Amino acid sequence: MIKLIRFTLGQLILLADYCFPPKKVVQRSKAEKHLIDEKTKSLSLYQFKACPFCVKVRRAARKLDLNLETKDVLKNETLRQELLSNGGKVKVPCLRITNDNKDVWMYESSKIVDYLNSTFA
Repeated sequence: MIKLIRFTLGQLILLADYCFPPKKVVQRSKAEKHLIDEKTKSLSLYQFKACPFCVKVRRAARKLDLNLETKDVLKNETLRQELLSNGGKVKVPCLRITNDNKDVWMYESSKIVDYLNSTFA
């Protein structure tokens, strides 16, 4: 019963996200967009597609016009193990930030959104 409720709510959240996409809050030139795209290549969002907290992070990324790589750990056991072994736990959303061949694993949607806003807004 709980699985049915979660599934239904997840589908409703995805429908609402589709019907009411966020408005972009930044306007960038092509050169700026290219620089931002290069910076976001070092970011990966580990997620479940219908998780409300993951939707929150994806919406924030779309508002900032970011190309954020998403990895659905619900459907891919390899990604799930990668998240567990490197990040320490299977909890989503998780933003993997790679700098100088070193990874930072950031959990909690609010922290991730704050990071994206402070770095790319």
